[in-house]
Amino acid sequence: MENKPKSACETCSHFNAEGLKKLGVRTVDFDFVIALAGNPNTGKSTVFNALTGLRQHTGNWPGKTVARAEGAFEYNNQKYKLVDLPGTYSLLSTSEDEEVARDFILFGKPTVTVIVVDASRLERNLNLVLQILEITNNAVLCLNLMDEAKRNHITIDTRILAKDLGIPVVPTSARFQEGIPELIQTISELANGKIQCKPHKIKSIPKNIEKSVQELSTAIEKEYPNISNSRWIAFRLLEGDTQIIEALRTGKIANNEI
Repeated sequence: MENKPKSACETCSHFNAEGLKKLGVRTVDFDFVIALAGNPNTGKSTVFNALTGLRQHTGNWPGKTVARAEGAFEYNNQKYKLVDLPGTYSLLSTSEDEEVARDFILFGKPTVTVIVVDASRLERNLNLVLQILEITNNAVLCLNLMDEAKRNHITIDTRILAKDLGIPVVPTSARFQEGIPELIQTISELANGKIQCKPHKIKSIPKNIEKSVQELSTAIEKEYPNISNSRWIAFRLLEGDTQIIEALRTGKIANNEI
C-alpha cells in the first residue's frame, strides 16, 4: 500500500538534529544525489546554503557558460550530494539555463528533486512545478519565503496542495532556517523509499495526440530499453525539440550524453 505524501508537521517529530552535518563542498562518496530546482528569485540559493553550509558557487556546467554549484550534507550517516540547478521558468529548452536544468533532471537521474517555489507567488511558479512532475516521480515541493506570504496575508493549505500535486510539501523560510529540518527529513524519507509519490500528470490530452505519444513511447523503449521517461521524450519529439531529435538520431540519448 502506497504511503500518502506527508506534510511538514508529520515529518517534524522524527527529525534527528544530531544526525545532521553540513559538508560544504565535500561531495565525494555520496549515497544520494539531490537536485535543487526552481524559478529565479525564490530563495533557492538560500535553501542550498541552509542545507550545505556553502556560500559560494564553484565552476560551470561542462561545455556551458552556466554556473554550477554543488554541496553536500550528511544525515543519519548517509551522504547527500546537492546540485543547484539554474533558476528557470520552464523546461522547454529555449535557453542554456533551461537545457541544463531539464537535462540534469531527465538524464542525471537525481534521487530526489527539490522544487523551490515562492509561497507569496505560488501561482506563477506552478508552471515549472508541473513540468518537473512530468519528468520525475520523486520530488518534494519546498514552499519557501513563507515569511513573505504571511506578511502579505497569504495562507496556503499545505495538505491540500500536497494531495493535489501528489508529492510532499514543506513550508520554509530558509533565511531564518525555518522548515529546513523538516525539509531534510522529507528528503531523507524520499531517498530511502519511506515516502512514495504519485505526482500529478497531465490528463486532458486529445485522443489523437495520446495515441501518437503512446506509439512513440513504445518505439523509443524498444530502441533504448534503459531510457529515462520515454513518454516525456515522445512529447518533446512531437513538439519538434531539435536537441532531443538530434540526441536520438546520434544515439547519444542512450548514454545520457545529451
